[in-house]
Amino acid sequence: MEPQLLDTVADGIATVVIHHPAKRNAMTAGMWRALPPLLDRLAADSGVRAMVLTGEGGTFCAGADISTLRGSPDEAQTLAGRAEEALAAFPKPTLAAIRGHCVGGGAQLAAACDLRFAQEGALFGITPAKLGLVYPASSTRRLVALVGPSTAKYLLFSGELIDAERALRTGLVDEVLPDGELAERVAEFTRVLVSRSRLTQAAAKEFANGRTDRDAHWAEQARGSGDTAEGVAAFLERRAPRFTWSV
Repeated sequence: MEPQLLDTVADGIATVVIHHPAKRNAMTAGMWRALPPLLDRLAADSGVRAMVLTGEGGTFCAGADISTLRGSPDEAQTLAGRAEEALAAFPKPTLAAIRGHCVGGGAQLAAACDLRFAQEGALFGITPAKLGLVYPASSTRRLVALVGPSTAKYLLFSGELIDAERALRTGLVDEVLPDGELAERVAEFTRVLVSRSRLTQAAAKEFANGRTDRDAHWAEQARGSGDTAEGVAAFLERRAPRFTWSV
């Protein structure tokens, strides 16, 4: 099978799989190009409530396919940056499910997700210093927001890999699961996401990502949505809420 991104939707959860096992799921130029329109399609699908990004087999993503850097490194970085920004802008909750190596462009994609769950044994690294590349400013700021300036500098200056436990301590990942338990935990948590208010999630995502010009918009959405009344009623009646607002 050619290197590609595979996607499925089930029970409100879209799963996008980075599929290039011959090169530990390294991202080719074609795969970088394919990600933004794929995300646009999933964002427009009212049946999609959240998205999981993962890699084929035992590896998340070993980064960019280095052979793509031989011709035009600037073009390759531009493609990666566009894909990263499209992922960060996805309007529904996103979760990276990480096994094995999450390095270079793979770490760039994982950092653009809202949450990151990793299996024990996963390794993380951001490696432009090994290639003489300048890591994009937006990617650097996103990394600093996750792990702080000191850890970001450690990763960027050295290109060294860190294990899942250190990634958890520094905030690069949110949960670390024992071997064999990642898929079950991701399925469990995404079921929780699907049960919650999409209004709350959409507004929280924008606010948490730093947007400051939509307070009035979200206040208006809340007033007209009915989600608050439904949530309160469900709590008082001791039943599961049936939220109806959608993106």
